[in-house]
Amino acid sequence: MNVKNAKKPQRRFDNSYIRQYNLQGYGHDNLYPQNIMAIIAASGTAQLCLSRYEKFVEGFGLNDENLSAMVISRDGSTMDDLLRAVAKDLTTFAGLALHVNYNVLGQVTEVNHIPFELCRLEETDGAGNVAHILVHCDWQGRKTRNGRPQLVNDKNITRFNTFNPDPAVVQAQIAAAGGIDGYKGQVLWLSMDGKWQYPTPIYDSVITEISTDEGLGNVKYRNVRNNFLISCMLIAKKGVPHIVTTTNEKGEEVEVEEERQMIDDEDLKNFQGDTRGSKILYVELENDEDKPEVVPFPVHNYDKEFNVTEASVTERIYSQFHQEIFHAIRIGKLGFSGDVMRDAYEYYAGEVTTEQRFIERAFTSVFANWHDKSIPQNFSIRPLKYINSQSNDKGNGE
Repeated sequence: MNVKNAKKPQRRFDNSYIRQYNLQGYGHDNLYPQNIMAIIAASGTAQLCLSRYEKFVEGFGLNDENLSAMVISRDGSTMDDLLRAVAKDLTTFAGLALHVNYNVLGQVTEVNHIPFELCRLEETDGAGNVAHILVHCDWQGRKTRNGRPQLVNDKNITRFNTFNPDPAVVQAQIAAAGGIDGYKGQVLWLSMDGKWQYPTPIYDSVITEISTDEGLGNVKYRNVRNNFLISCMLIAKKGVPHIVTTTNEKGEEVEVEEERQMIDDEDLKNFQGDTRGSKILYVELENDEDKPEVVPFPVHNYDKEFNVTEASVTERIYSQFHQEIFHAIRIGKLGFSGDVMRDAYEYYAGEVTTEQRFIERAFTSVFANWHDKSIPQNFSIRPLKYINSQSNDKGNGE
């Protein structure tokens, strides 16, 4: 076996080009972020791991508490609010987006979070750069504003200049917009996968397992709701013919005999799959005098296979989030004590330092041009620590 002979995996992510808006599609349908959000939302295990990941990246906020409390936008949002929003996007999508406003001197006066799933990249130019970030409130076109649907069209898409804090560039953009009142500002768009590359989150490679986790939950739900009804065979009378009126090729009305099934194929499909009822095999009888009956199938006990699959899926999801130590605690391998939890927190806090440094660099690049030059420039994040009743350390436990 070598690379040439190995089975080629199905591509999980494809960029498309949408000529109508001159943008790079985020996935084949331009809805990759929305799709993974829906898959994650349906898996309890993935939601738990993602929530823990997000919490550790946010840590216990910025080390500089005065900086954390600084108001950075006209709606009263603080640096602490911004950190929380950015940590959520970075862990969910592996990217972040910030809207930056300026004054006439080209100084930053306001910074707002833009949900990363709302952003799309314009097509790259000849040098491989992107000039504008396209933002829409709902790329699925389902949301409404003032009773009007926000369809995906040029009218509802806002184009922002990409981040460039050079005062000369900013002032030129302000002039091109007809003045500061017409200027929309810039967007800092960053991806952990590289410059102008749509990112895939760390859990993308276990999307199948995450979807399987949802399916396993559906099977449990179905069994409980059906009182663990076993699979069976339904034997019923064959449908009796009935007369219907139709039109022939000459346009004349004629009566024809049509056989009607007691249960059609679509009905049978409703009994199959992880979200539907128990499986039923439908068999027709020729004789009218035969009565319908239900014949149970011999049932194989799949509890062992089910439990093994569930355990394997759960472990794979935890592992992809680098949370093996929490999985070991969950299944009882390491026990549960203050020392074990402190070690687990210390370990995982070290696992998310790359993401924290990514956020720190983003904040530094934006706030280096803040209009008030006296603000501190220490954007380091305080790591999360396990706190119990015997500890006096300031932190936040899980």
